[in-house]
Amino acid sequence: MKSLSPELQAHLDSRATTLCWCWRLTRADEVKLGFTDHDRDIVFEGTTFEAAAGFTASEMRDSVGLSVDNLEVTSALSSDRLAEADLAAGLYDDAKVEIFRVNWADPEQRVLMRSGSLGEVRRAGLNFTAEVRGLAHYLQQPKGRLYQFTCDADLGDRRCGISLDAPAYRGEGAIIAASSTRRFTASGLNAFADGWFARGLLTFTSGAANGQAVEIRSHTNTSGTVMLELWAPARGPLESGQTFTVTAGCDKHCTTCQSKFANVANFRGFPHMPGNDFITAFGRRGA
Repeated sequence: MKSLSPELQAHLDSRATTLCWCWRLTRADEVKLGFTDHDRDIVFEGTTFEAAAGFTASEMRDSVGLSVDNLEVTSALSSDRLAEADLAAGLYDDAKVEIFRVNWADPEQRVLMRSGSLGEVRRAGLNFTAEVRGLAHYLQQPKGRLYQFTCDADLGDRRCGISLDAPAYRGEGAIIAASSTRRFTASGLNAFADGWFARGLLTFTSGAANGQAVEIRSHTNTSGTVMLELWAPARGPLESGQTFTVTAGCDKHCTTCQSKFANVANFRGFPHMPGNDFITAFGRRGA
């Protein structure tokens, strides 16, 4: 149940209302963006809610219990503060969303209608549709350790213990030529074996994608020619001479932990757990 200020309640009781919707996005880098369906900008709590930004919202769906409530927000990239490159780079992933009902004639009369975070974002050209998930969806995320065959630690974290700053697990390179925003040949990595950086992390240190970190899909070293392919496109075009750093990858298997990192003592999986063949096996009577 929403708690309304006496002034807002009196405004609603008057039946001649001046109401609008305001949305505020807070990205992981703490950048706050505000939008409204009113025809003028609205300012409150230190945020300017931009008018005519192209936002439209579906109906809000509420459910009983702990099921996830959601709605969808549809927009065109018509605001100067909404950039397609930022969406592609994941800057809006899991961004905090606050939805207000506001008296645009007196913005101090407002009520917070919904809090949540951005879920799935679908893009088509300059249009995008973003799912706004209720806070209950965090209760459905796995917490704690997982009983599984592979390791559930992240390479280089406290539980893993490997230092990715060690020269054996870190490299610096530059782009020689790019065939797309995901695939390019590189210099500076010839000393590393084929596949060493597969599933690792590449961070650009110059160019249009400066600061962007992308997971590496494949790494090949064929007769001294190093080719890297990324899982996601880089932000902006890739150009010759653009620099980056890379860290080694791990496929989370115990054999890799032992042979590549000599770190099996810190392996956080259960490599000896029985598989499906054990579950489906049946006893046989001896001859």
